[in-house]
Amino acid sequence: MNIIQKHAVNNLGYNFVETQYIPAGKDEYYLRNIQNTADTVYRKLNSQEIETLVRNRNTSDNWDLIFVSSFFNAELVRNCKFYGLVRIGNLEPFYLEFHNLRMPVGLYNSTIISCDLGNNICIDNVNYLSHYIIGNEVMIANVNEIAATEKAKFGNGIITEGEEEETRIWMELCNENGGRKVLPFDGMLPGDAFMWSKYRTDDALLDKFKTFTLQKFDSRRGYYGKIGDRTVIKNCRIIKDVMIGTDAYLKGANKLKNLTINSDAERTSQIGEGCELVNGIVGYGCRIFYGVKAVRFVMASHSQLKYGARLLNSYLGNNATISCCEVLNSLIFPAHEQHHNNSFLCASLLMGQSNMAAGATIGSNHNSRSPDGEIVAGRGFWPGLCVSLKHNSKFASFNILAKGDFPAELNIPFPFSLVSNDVARDVLVIMPGYWFMYNMYALERNAWKYADRDRRTDKIQQLEYDYLAPDTINELFDALKILTTLEPNEEGIATTNGYENTNRTIEIVKVSQATTLFAELIRYYGTMQLLNHFLTNKFRSFDEFKKTLSAKIQRSTWLNIGGQLIQQTEMETLKRNIKSGKVKSWEEVHHFYITEGVNYQRDKMYHAYTSLLEIRSITPRQFTADYFINLLQQAVETKTWMCKEIYESRAKDYTNPFRKMVYETTEEMNKVVGSLEDNSFIQQQAGKLDEFKKLVKSVTKKLKV
Repeated sequence: MNIIQKHAVNNLGYNFVETQYIPAGKDEYYLRNIQNTADTVYRKLNSQEIETLVRNRNTSDNWDLIFVSSFFNAELVRNCKFYGLVRIGNLEPFYLEFHNLRMPVGLYNSTIISCDLGNNICIDNVNYLSHYIIGNEVMIANVNEIAATEKAKFGNGIITEGEEEETRIWMELCNENGGRKVLPFDGMLPGDAFMWSKYRTDDALLDKFKTFTLQKFDSRRGYYGKIGDRTVIKNCRIIKDVMIGTDAYLKGANKLKNLTINSDAERTSQIGEGCELVNGIVGYGCRIFYGVKAVRFVMASHSQLKYGARLLNSYLGNNATISCCEVLNSLIFPAHEQHHNNSFLCASLLMGQSNMAAGATIGSNHNSRSPDGEIVAGRGFWPGLCVSLKHNSKFASFNILAKGDFPAELNIPFPFSLVSNDVARDVLVIMPGYWFMYNMYALERNAWKYADRDRRTDKIQQLEYDYLAPDTINELFDALKILTTLEPNEEGIATTNGYENTNRTIEIVKVSQATTLFAELIRYYGTMQLLNHFLTNKFRSFDEFKKTLSAKIQRSTWLNIGGQLIQQTEMETLKRNIKSGKVKSWEEVHHFYITEGVNYQRDKMYHAYTSLLEIRSITPRQFTADYFINLLQQAVETKTWMCKEIYESRAKDYTNPFRKMVYETTEEMNKVVGSLEDNSFIQQQAGKLDEFKKLVKSVTKKLKV
């Protein structure tokens, strides 16, 4: 039975906060007065204004509780019902226009309960507007309900005074059984979500994370919802307990409940038709359109949900896009792409620069009696068409999976690999180094693309997009240890086991090529970082340059913390400082990210130097000017080879007869897809190669002095 309570009508708009939760000497408006930062001076209505309002079919339970500014025009308020304390800013004879929506300034055909309304706003046909503070030049038309409750949390994982703990909203990342759950909060970065979900055996650390979150927010009851300046809301149904920033655009949404929608003049957020969002945080500059469903979620800045996407119990990193498909219980680092209605992602940790193809079902097949599986994938994870994976599986960075139904759990430690399921022979085939051998164009272009499309204006975490970085270099070393123990046959194929939870044959192909390639990539990485260090600091001699190199010869371990690479030693220090109380808040954790970002190029250079010494089996004493010159010449050869591979991997699309057959002539093909010679990215890479050769010549001269 629905419990319908009856109250006296003259109480409508009052007693927003229960008496026991109002501090002594305060009234129910004390938090509202703190929230309303406008400098407007309000006054009571005069008798002529009241007469005008009544004539225009407005009603109020108490006209003495309607306060207005000095530039209030009563003629611009028509057919409205007012209850409780309402404060109205300037209303002047203008109309506002946004995207062909033209509305006269004023309040029309609406029910308004205990609200503060900014200057020159347009409100028309809002059936129920309750307990909101609305900024200046806001446009709201045709909305069923905009309301805030006394226990509003605006998507944050808190509870208010008097609430039971079980009402707290958690976000269950990476695992369906809630074993890695975290509290969502406004301002949560990918690194925060990762640390909280990862270090589950450290109870003291987890308690601190919860404390940091709770201290960010006030647990008192009675906060009003807010709608920032210049926000436009039209044709929506229910907006309840939602905090909305400035310059947001909401059109046609079905239901928005318990949310924070961050938006400002430079980073406008938009929510479109048919969307239903509950219990979440929307970051700055986000786009959410066309029937999206999201529940218990955080969207980091400049991420997108489109075309019926479902995002449940998940964190979506910056500059990521999910369209059509379903994502459950996942933690996704920045620069993720997923565009297909028939792709599914569940209980997974994807560490950035990932791409989900159509038909991929990642983690959809449970192979135990409980939903306790997980998939962990390093940067650059790319499951191909109709790939099906089982929990638990783990992948090194830049793994691409060929189309297929993989029958069992996988553990692939080789970066840059192609993983294939050869059904005809019942063999798992792994090709380490595939990207460099056959798809250099995509590898290089993606690195450029992700950096070019990073729209963040507040770059607290420095994201690494280069495919050769401390994390992948360390994986190359680990892979080399395995590859050098294998005994390939004359065709370069080694048979092994341990990388799939089956007894069937596993083939590692092109073992010799991969071994040579991985060593060359480590050398190239080390040389390029040292060259960058030399150029950045404008050293005049090799001796001056070498004095700045670390005396350490131990290669450091690195972790991917939400897309930012940080040394493990620094992370251990951070955790100790958090538990000891030296780091006292999420803001101080974010300051740690910033500091690590400032130090990153230096630390990366030291890592590159030690990696170079290790792969070349030399000591710092053996690293001489002549040795460095020789490395630079080898780097020119490597970059020349890479540039050639970039061209040839793209050229295959123009020479493949099955790609050409849909065009009558080469001219038609070039008109449709663009000519190979005019490819701007290839031209860009050729230009960079020429510049690199000139730089090496210039540096070589200085080194010979």
